[in-house]
Amino acid sequence: MRVWAISNQKGGVGKTTTTVALGSLLAASGKRTLLIDMDPHASLSGYIGVEGGAHGSVYDLFGIGGNPLPPGTLVHATKWDHLSVLPASAAMITLDRQLGTRPGMGLILSQALAELASDFDHVLLDCPPTLGVLMVNALAASDRLLVPTQTEALALAGLERMLRSLSMIERSRGRPLPRTIVPTMFDARTHASRACLDQLREKYGEGVSEAVIPTDTQIREASAAGVPLASWPAARRGGLAYRQLLDELLALPAASVTDAAA
Repeated sequence: MRVWAISNQKGGVGKTTTTVALGSLLAASGKRTLLIDMDPHASLSGYIGVEGGAHGSVYDLFGIGGNPLPPGTLVHATKWDHLSVLPASAAMITLDRQLGTRPGMGLILSQALAELASDFDHVLLDCPPTLGVLMVNALAASDRLLVPTQTEALALAGLERMLRSLSMIERSRGRPLPRTIVPTMFDARTHASRACLDQLREKYGEGVSEAVIPTDTQIREASAAGVPLASWPAARRGGLAYRQLLDELLALPAASVTDAAA
């Protein structure tokens, strides 16, 4: 089972879009795919149409005020074949305050995924933009970090914060977490977008994906309709870019959750 965290400490860079696009492409190819919404804002849950309050959520993995619920009971099928979701809920925003410094809380998701390892081929984690127990859990459970980064100057500061947070998590993990920076919202018509992409490639080299996600109004249309990109043929440019990104990622060496825990 491959586990990818999609994270950046800046909002509006395409984290949820990237999670759903890659997940839907995997599912469309027959891979058993689980999307986990780690963000209390629950954008992914809303996109897919599974509300965490009614169905249980990531919050219930932590056992606040009682015993944690089995992860399998929190996973819900969607109307798209091979695509499942473990939703978020607003209660997740209280986890940092309620858990405090309780030991072992950074590995809750890793333990949950170990129970689900035989049920899914791929797990994609849509992360919140803040460093806390939810992001720590996501990065601890992952074998690759994807960092969507809008191709504009202001987005580079969020990328730097994300990479600093990654360094802290890696020290705690005791092993590196491979990362792929994904340029998003690229507009080849603007100097600013082209300059930002050049800067990313110059500074981070092979850590930047060859695939570049363009500005495509059809990506927004698919999101507004609640339809994954793989089922929205009008988003041709965006769909081709995400397919290229997925092919790149699948060609990279894989580490299973079991390997990562070893």
